[in-house]
Amino acid sequence: MQYDPIKDIFGAVVRHHPSLRKIFYKILSIMFLREWYVKRQLRQLLQRMEGAITIYDAGCGFGQYSYYLATHFPNVSLYSVDVKDDQIKDCTEFFNAVGLSHRCVFKVEDLTRIDHENKFDLILSVDVMEHIQDDEKVFQNFYRALKPNGYFLVNTPSDQGGSDAHEGDDESFIGEHARVGYNIDELRRKLQSVGFSIESMEYAYGSWGMVAWRLGIKIPMVLLGISKIFFILLPFYYIIVLPFFLLMMLVDFLSKKTKGAGLLVVAQKKIV
Repeated sequence: MQYDPIKDIFGAVVRHHPSLRKIFYKILSIMFLREWYVKRQLRQLLQRMEGAITIYDAGCGFGQYSYYLATHFPNVSLYSVDVKDDQIKDCTEFFNAVGLSHRCVFKVEDLTRIDHENKFDLILSVDVMEHIQDDEKVFQNFYRALKPNGYFLVNTPSDQGGSDAHEGDDESFIGEHARVGYNIDELRRKLQSVGFSIESMEYAYGSWGMVAWRLGIKIPMVLLGISKIFFILLPFYYIIVLPFFLLMMLVDFLSKKTKGAGLLVVAQKKIV
């Protein structure tokens, strides 16, 4: 059983129902600790940036970050891309339905082949780079696509178990990964080699976060992979575990970590 097929089932349920999709986004924002970290960093970055801001959502997936940015930051415009046609089609239809199409353009793009130049103030990449073999080519493309002094915010699994995928293991919980995670020094070196200046690198998903992930996400997904009857039992499961799950995520979110299963990095195309 793998995570992505179960995730896609939830996506299919909300695909053509804007109100359900909004609820789906809200659930993701509560249940996934990475959203807490990414959104906090986005708020901090955008508070420092002035005027109209153009953001490239690189690997937008379900579009939850594009929706968050479009609904919370009136000075932001978005160019959001994904390699999957169906994701782009769904996001385009949803943004049209909720009256946000003027704030965000969705396109199918392969990040290893993009040719944007000096176009964006901020590039956002959430859980994308671990899927791409030629990551240094993508980092080069991102650097070229940024305006001078623009920022690159990347969230990705670390090499400390963040992807919950295992090299050469067909039974990994999460598949389709080119690497199981980044070593912090490796990621720093790759970004600096194409010209980026590193502003911050922090770990996410420390020990409390990983326990919360297993309790609140992995165990329910595994059960759903065994039998769809667990859809009926899920509400009762969460009545019991949700307070503990959220408390553990909060402890992780507020604590300083010297190691963790996720990496959150802010880099800049610094032009003096």
